[in-house]
Amino acid sequence: MFSKITLIVSFLLLSSSTIIAQDKPEVEIGGALRFNYNLSSWKPGQKKRGGDFGYDVFRLNAKAKYKGVKLNAEYRLYSDGFGGGMLKQGWLAYDFDPKNEIQVGLTQVPFGNTTYNSHNWFFSINYYIGLEDDHDMGVKFTHTDKKWNYALAFFKNAEEMNFGNNSDISNSRYSYDVASIDLDGDGVLEFRNKEVNQVNGKLDYNFGGDSISHKIGASAQYGGLYNLDTEKMGSHYALALQYQLKYKRIGVKAQVTKYKKSTRGPEGESKEVVAMTAYGAPYLVAATGNTYTLGASYTLPVKWGPVSSLQFYNDYGYLEKINSDFADSIMNVTGVLVTAGNIYTYFDAAAGKNQPWLGPVWEPALANGTNGAKWEVRFNMNIGYYF
Repeated sequence: MFSKITLIVSFLLLSSSTIIAQDKPEVEIGGALRFNYNLSSWKPGQKKRGGDFGYDVFRLNAKAKYKGVKLNAEYRLYSDGFGGGMLKQGWLAYDFDPKNEIQVGLTQVPFGNTTYNSHNWFFSINYYIGLEDDHDMGVKFTHTDKKWNYALAFFKNAEEMNFGNNSDISNSRYSYDVASIDLDGDGVLEFRNKEVNQVNGKLDYNFGGDSISHKIGASAQYGGLYNLDTEKMGSHYALALQYQLKYKRIGVKAQVTKYKKSTRGPEGESKEVVAMTAYGAPYLVAATGNTYTLGASYTLPVKWGPVSSLQFYNDYGYLEKINSDFADSIMNVTGVLVTAGNIYTYFDAAAGKNQPWLGPVWEPALANGTNGAKWEVRFNMNIGYYF
């Protein structure tokens, strides 16, 4: 893989007539240390203790630039229970000019509202089915202008750390990808699929002025799902319409998404669900569905000692499962982001139905779910120092 990247970058350097002059390399090192407190309505022991407060993540960021060629990498260290160490992103890039760039490596998938389709620490429901802030291995071209922005990409596969003939993907990853799962705890993996050969296209149009601006766009992706047991290729696709508004201190993000994952697993294995994984723990997801997300924010500048800003927000997400026997999933997060120098603190009240991170049911929550599931609430505070 590294030899391919080297050849691509060398070709770009030799063939382009618009090499950006830069005499000295630039290197920037940053990162963050974050801690997390949570109190969950479905955990009796935790409620008796008054919640739990502990380590979230330590991350390192590295950026470098020399003669138009750039590096951007982020490595995260979570606890073993949340997947341990993992590369969130890591790519090489070349700027043809200030508007056009090509990236090679583990880069963000251009789909829907980016960088995020949400304001809160939990993201939107799209994140938990692999359709928000996803990062895969491939090549991406981006064009950024005042009016029109677009991106075209090809991803060979998701993050790959096991290079055997039929190796399952690792659970230690930042963004959710199609994977395998041990449902019975007997050491035998099921629903063994991998994302391969995915193409993406995203187009946004910006309009408005200084006081109010709009961004409206559409996204599409299509790729293969290779089954490790049958060695047959299935497919998956997703389509989205996305919108963003900025008006003075007000921000709005909205998105409608349709997706379908068609697998070709062994006879008798359900085609109505797929396994997905991140943070060290896989679960099942409905193979076909529609999502509807809407979020709004209001930013209030303040002068309270080191506190300079309060951003209030509410993000709502609904997963409509096409299988009528499945119970739909819902999440809503209300909160405030407090900015104090380099410290950013999210205070979130996250409520959910059939959401694995917001309720007592894990593996089937985003798949068949539970009919009549009640709302569960997690109060969460994430405090981080970013440097």
